[in-house]
Amino acid sequence: MRIYLALFLLVVSTAIFAQDRPVFKIIGPDSLIMDIYQPAIRSEKKVPAMVFYFGGGWSGWNFDKFRPHAEYFSKRGLVTILVDYRVGKKHGTSPAASLRDAKSALRYVRSNAENLGIDPDKIIACGGSAGGHLAAACAVIEGFNEPSDDLKISCIPNALVLFNPVIDNGPGGYGYERVQEYYREFSPLHNLNSMAPPTLFMVGTNDRHVPVETAEYYQRVMERMGLRCDLNIYEGEKHGFFNYHHFDMYKETLLDTDEFLQSLGYLDTNPKIKIE
Repeated sequence: MRIYLALFLLVVSTAIFAQDRPVFKIIGPDSLIMDIYQPAIRSEKKVPAMVFYFGGGWSGWNFDKFRPHAEYFSKRGLVTILVDYRVGKKHGTSPAASLRDAKSALRYVRSNAENLGIDPDKIIACGGSAGGHLAAACAVIEGFNEPSDDLKISCIPNALVLFNPVIDNGPGGYGYERVQEYYREFSPLHNLNSMAPPTLFMVGTNDRHVPVETAEYYQRVMERMGLRCDLNIYEGEKHGFFNYHHFDMYKETLLDTDEFLQSLGYLDTNPKIKIE
């Protein structure tokens, strides 16, 4: 049964703003940043981190999409991070470049864990749609590494939170026409392996980009390998149903994510936060 959080904020906090905005990667003319939110109450111990990748088909730029999620989970005690990455409309780049940047971001977070107060063994990659693809791909795909990256630093997250992720990029799957030359190396569904971390997969029954059948198959494959994949299916919901402007579903998926992270031992039940 879902654990519902109380509706009152029990921590001393006003509006939370990103406290750091480092440039994590310079590639050609592009400087890529991340917004880092520290917990409202700092802990002496290292805490988990949530790294968010926005959606947009590796083409649209939507850096702020997960800001409400980042603010909420920073109040819950995690370090939360919004990641910029190159996209087609803004940078003229391919989906492959987006994945290279996503991997670079996770390596930056892990290599700077000490300074950021992060437990490097508790990094949660999160994303919606194409951003969900990037989060999953960092976990299971070996290629698409930036040559300038230190490959001794792992880009594999310790957990995944996927909001209607486009995990099948093969024929008939999302984005195939853009990645068909390398889809077998790019598609998470085609590369699932034993390195895949515990995963929360959320999808609506009316999603035209991510069929429920695909999500169910992804879960079956993971479970056959003895891996954890929690699949939450939301009746009647379309692609993007989890975004803040769909407030009721934003709240429901936020609470489902909170419960999943509690089950991993990444969150305690307190502090309890008002969702607004």
